[in-house]
Amino acid sequence: MASDAATLEVPGPHGTRQMRVSSPSRVLWPDLGITKLDLARYVVEVGDAFVRANGDRPVSLQRFAEGIDGEQFFSKNPPKGVPDFVRAVPVVYPSGRSHPQLVIDEPAAAVWAVQMNTIVFHPWPSRAENTDNPDQLRIDLDPQPGTDFDDAIPAAIELRALLAEVGLEAFINTSGNRGLHVFAPIEASREFLDVRHAVIAAARELERRMPKQVTTAWWKEERGERIFVDFNQANRDRTMAGAYSPRALAHAPVSCPIEWSELESVDPRALTVLTVPARLVSSGDPWQRMGEKPGTIDALYGWWERDLANGLGELPFPPDFPKMPGEPPRVQPSRAKHPES
Repeated sequence: MASDAATLEVPGPHGTRQMRVSSPSRVLWPDLGITKLDLARYVVEVGDAFVRANGDRPVSLQRFAEGIDGEQFFSKNPPKGVPDFVRAVPVVYPSGRSHPQLVIDEPAAAVWAVQMNTIVFHPWPSRAENTDNPDQLRIDLDPQPGTDFDDAIPAAIELRALLAEVGLEAFINTSGNRGLHVFAPIEASREFLDVRHAVIAAARELERRMPKQVTTAWWKEERGERIFVDFNQANRDRTMAGAYSPRALAHAPVSCPIEWSELESVDPRALTVLTVPARLVSSGDPWQRMGEKPGTIDALYGWWERDLANGLGELPFPPDFPKMPGEPPRVQPSRAKHPES
């Protein structure tokens, strides 16, 4: 009979820590039999790359007390019992309220989050010491019904070229589901609304270049069989699954950084909790140098101002966000919910 707890030795910048994992045999992914202890071991195995991608950032924890098929909830404030070596920083939410959020500075902190039943990690695009100014421009390429991962590939390639035109180096990872996430490191000199507007400008330009393949339409009914460029992921307190974070899907996929050279051949379903550690050992971390040469959003913001002058204004914010200057009437993603609109 399995013990009630296991102990993992977790190396890190301050030496090896002994981390306790209770209920180690609890099955999190039933189809594969992956347990809580397996997940903790995964986090240790990818620890350096995981911390490099997600560390020194406020992070929200998506927690599942009974595995991926059970109830889930998000922890934004640090859960009770945070170890002394795990810190938190205050962040300001769209409501204007300020609360602390956990920061992962070493693999042992991620193991502790797994101990607290975390499966998906959602880091902010800003650093712990400057939470109001993102240092990453993030663009989510989201396949709509009738499209799939393969349809997102041409959009990602064109987006990379577009960002290069404005001096930004793009990095890419699989979302862990059907889409792709494109990141570009930027100087942490502008606040969230400016970065959102830069993303909208890039999205609109991509839509102009690929009108049959991509869309910025907020209404689901207007998107068609195209790739939705989700500009609302650029908002304060909107996050995506972090690099190397598992996803709560039956085949235990991972949101995994990849090289641009492998984009057209990679099978995102093959990048899982069971396979990614060996991939890291054999191929290295495609995001190893992420952030070494940040660019600016100045050129993209110039595109935003050009579009404003041409009559293109703000795009809708999510319904749970406060009204912003210049925002059109508040909408939901589906017109079916608002037939009068």
